Amino acid sequence: MAGEVTDLMGNRRPRIVVVGSTMIDLVAYADVLPDPGQTVRGTEFRLGFGGKGANQAVMAARMGAEVIFVNRVGDDFFGELTKKNLAEQGISLRLGEPIAAVSTGVAPIWVEPSGTNRIIIVPGANEAVTPEVVRAELSTLPSAACVMCQLEVPQEAVAEAFRFGRRWGALNVLNPAPAAPLQDDVLALTDWLVPNEGEFELLFGGPPDDDAIVRAARAFQGRLLVTLGERGAAFPMGDSVRHVAALPVTPRDTTGAGDAFLGGLSYALASGRDAAEAVQVATICGSLSTERHGTQASFPNADEVWARQS
Repeated sequence: MAGEVTDLMGNRRPRIVVVGSTMIDLVAYADVLPDPGQTVRGTEFRLGFGGKGANQAVMAARMGAEVIFVNRVGDDFFGELTKKNLAEQGISLRLGEPIAAVSTGVAPIWVEPSGTNRIIIVPGANEAVTPEVVRAELSTLPSAACVMCQLEVPQEAVAEAFRFGRRWGALNVLNPAPAAPLQDDVLALTDWLVPNEGEFELLFGGPPDDDAIVRAARAFQGRLLVTLGERGAAFPMGDSVRHVAALPVTPRDTTGAGDAFLGGLSYALASGRDAAEAVQVATICGSLSTERHGTQASFPNADEVWARQS
C-alpha cells in the first residue's frame, strides 16, 4: 500500500503527513471560572504541549504511524520546547528555521471541575505556514497514506497539502477547527470531513440531528463524520446514520479529546480499517484521553486502545 513503511520487526506502519499547528498550552484549573472583571483563585496550573496539528500527530504516532509534521515555530523558548517534545514522540519534523520576532503559538486554557474547558489561541508562527512552506517541505516525499489538516494554519496551506495528498493517492482528512467557513478548494480536496457539533452547525446551517447529517453528506459528496462529545460520534451510511457511543468514563479534563479522536481515526483509516472500525478506534482514543489531565499528556498508547476495542 502506498505510504507505508515497515519497522524493525517487519510490521507495516502507515505514513501520515500532518500539516498543522503547534501551541504551548497554559492550563489553569479552578473550581469556578471568573466573570468579566473578576479574579478567582485557581487550584492547579500546568504547562503542556498542544496545537491541533501537533496533538493529532502525537496521537497517530502513539498508535504506531510514521508521522511527518509540517509547521513553523518562533525563535523563542517555547519553540525549543516544542521541537524537543515532538522529536521525543518519534515524529519526523519539518519545522524549518525558527522565525525571529514572532512567538510560537500559545493557548491559555481554563478548566472547570466538570472537565469542560474554555480556550483562547494565539497562533503566532503558525500563520507562517504558507503554500510555499508546504511545497518546500513535502516536494521530496514520495508518498503517504493519509494527509491530515485543521484550520489553525492558513487554509491556503491546507489546500496545498491536500493537493499533495491527491497526487499520492492518500486520504485527505480535515478537522474544520476552529470553526470557520471553508474555502471551495479546501472542501473539494477533502475526503473525510470531521467537524464537531458547533463546526457542523456553522458549515451546514443547523445542529447535527440524523436528517441534517444525511443532507449534509449528500451536499458534501465525501465522507462525513460528526463528533458529539460525551455522546460519541455519528456518520451517515446511505440514508441512515450510524452512532458510535463514547466509552463510559469519568472525565477529568476534556482538553484535546477531539484531537485524540482525529489522530486515532487517521491512523485507523491509513491502516486500511473500514469506516465503522476506524470510528470505533477513534472513539476509544478520544474517550480515554478525558480520564487524565492535560492535552498530549492525556493521550493513550496503542496497547491501551486495543485493549478496549470490542
